[in-house]
Amino acid sequence: MNIQYKQSIKEQFSSFCKRNNPKNLEIAVDYFSIFGGLDVTLNMDEPLDKLIQKHILKEYKFLRNDVAKLTTGDEKYHKLLSASALGDRRTNSSFKRASFSFDDGMDLIEELRDMGFIKLERSSEDVYVSDKILFNAPFLRFWFAFVSPIFKSIRDKDYKEFFEVYNNRKAEFSDLVFSQLSHEFIKETFNEDKIYNIGRYWDDDREIDIVAKTKSGKKIVGTCKYTDRKLKKSELTKLKENCESAGISPDVYVIFSKKGFSSELKSLKSDSIRLFTCKHLKLLV
Repeated sequence: MNIQYKQSIKEQFSSFCKRNNPKNLEIAVDYFSIFGGLDVTLNMDEPLDKLIQKHILKEYKFLRNDVAKLTTGDEKYHKLLSASALGDRRTNSSFKRASFSFDDGMDLIEELRDMGFIKLERSSEDVYVSDKILFNAPFLRFWFAFVSPIFKSIRDKDYKEFFEVYNNRKAEFSDLVFSQLSHEFIKETFNEDKIYNIGRYWDDDREIDIVAKTKSGKKIVGTCKYTDRKLKKSELTKLKENCESAGISPDVYVIFSKKGFSSELKSLKSDSIRLFTCKHLKLLV
C-alpha cells in the first residue's frame, strides 16, 4: 500500500471520500483520521476497529517496511515521531519525551521536513513558544502513536494492548484532523475576501484552533470540537475569553462541531458568528 503523504490534507480527504464513498461526513472524518493518506479501499459498512485490525494490524509487516522506507528505518526518527504523536506536538516536550537535546532534536526535525514527512507549525501572533510538529498524513500520526511504540505484541498478532491504548485515546485523536479540515474549509468558504493566512494560536495557558486573516485585514478566530455532544454558548464565551487574554481582536468567530449546537448558541448565528458541522466539509470532497 502506498502512503500519500506528499498530497495536501484536502487532497487526501477528497481522494479518501471518492474512493470509499462514506455514508456521511462524520463517518468520513472518523475513518480518515486513521486511514488518511493510506492508499486502501475500505468497506465503510464495517466497524472502524475491525478495519484497523484487517488493514493495519494484520498487515503490520508490510506497512512497517513501507514506513521504514520513508524514514530510512532510523530509530531516532521513530522515537521523535512517536513522542510527538503521543504528546502535545510541541517541539520542546517531544524532545524531552524522546530524550533528545534541543539541537539534536531540531536536526532530526529538519531532516524529517526535508523528507516531506512533517511540517512545523508556529503559533500565530508572534508568541515566543515552542513550535508544533504536524504529520503530513493522518495515517502516519496514527502509526507512530499506536502501532510503532508497541510493535512487538502487534508483530506477534496479539492486539489486546493496542486496543487498550487506542480506545483510551481515540475520542481525542480525531480532534486535530477535524481542525485541519476546518482550516481547509475556511480557506474555501471566504471567497469574497480571500484568506491571506491561517493557523493556530497557543501559549502556555490557552489554545485557539483557528486564527486567520483575510486580504482586507479581517481577523477570523475559531474553535473545533469533535465530540459526541452539541456545543453550547459556553464554547463561544470561552473562545472570546481566550481571544481577549491573548490580545486578539476578531471580526468573525467560527465554531465547528461534530454534533451540532444548542438552540441558545444557534440563536446567536450572524455574519460575525458562524457555525459549521461535519456536513459542511462536503465542500472539500
